[in-house]
Amino acid sequence: MGQMIDIDGVSAYRAEPAGDPRGGLIVIHEIWGLVDHIKNVADRFAAEGYLVIAPDILSVIGLTPSVGAELHALQAERDEAKRLAGQPRMRELFSGMSSPDFAAGAVASLTKVVDYLKVQPGVDGRIAVTGFCFGGTYSFALVAADPRVRAAVPWYGSAPGPEAIARIDAPVLAIYGSIDERLMAALPDVSAAMTGAGVDFTAKVYEGAKHAFFNDTGSNYDRDAAADAWPLALAFLEKELA
Repeated sequence: MGQMIDIDGVSAYRAEPAGDPRGGLIVIHEIWGLVDHIKNVADRFAAEGYLVIAPDILSVIGLTPSVGAELHALQAERDEAKRLAGQPRMRELFSGMSSPDFAAGAVASLTKVVDYLKVQPGVDGRIAVTGFCFGGTYSFALVAADPRVRAAVPWYGSAPGPEAIARIDAPVLAIYGSIDERLMAALPDVSAAMTGAGVDFTAKVYEGAKHAFFNDTGSNYDRDAAADAWPLALAFLEKELA
C-alpha cells in the first residue's frame, strides 16, 4: 500500500517497490481523478519493481477523488432518470478541462513530478509515464514536453498535434480498443505524424475492446484485452528503462 504525499503543491499517491526500483513511473488517472482504481494500478506497477507516483491533477477544478467516484458511479447508473439528472453537473465539472490554462497547469504539475522522481534514490534518470483516457492524453503531452521522460505508454489517449509530436524524443507504446470511434478515426494521422517526426511509435489495437477497457470497475472492462495489455506494457517499460 502506498501513501499520499505533497510534491511542491501537487497531491500525489506514492507506491514503492519491495527492493531497488527499476525506475520511476508516473501513472496519470482517468477523467474520474485519483480514485481507488488508479491507486490500485499504481500498487500493481510498484509490485513489478517501479517507484510509482500517481498525481492528482483534477482536484484543482473541483473534480476531487470523491466527486470523481460519484460521477463514475452515476455513469453506470441503470436508472436513466438519475443518470440524466446528473449530466449537467458532470458537464460543468468536465468543462474545466478544456481551458488552455488548465492544460498548461496540468503539464506543469506533471513536470514537478518528473523533478521529484529525478532525485529519488535508485531511479537514476529512468523515468516513464503511463496513463488512461484523460491520463493517456496527458502521457502524450508530458513526453512531448519533457525530454527527461524516457518512455510513454498512453492507454486510449488523444495524441497532440504534429508540432508537439515533433518534440517527442522517447519511444511510445499507445494502447487502444477498436471500438473507440474518435481515437480510431484519428490513429492513421497520428501514426503518420509519428513516422514523419521519427518517433519510435507502436500502436496496439485490441479488436472488440471499448474505450477504458482496462478499468475493471467500469462497464467497458474487457478481461481478455486487459490481461494481454498488462504484460505488453510491462515488457515495453522494462526494455526502455533497462
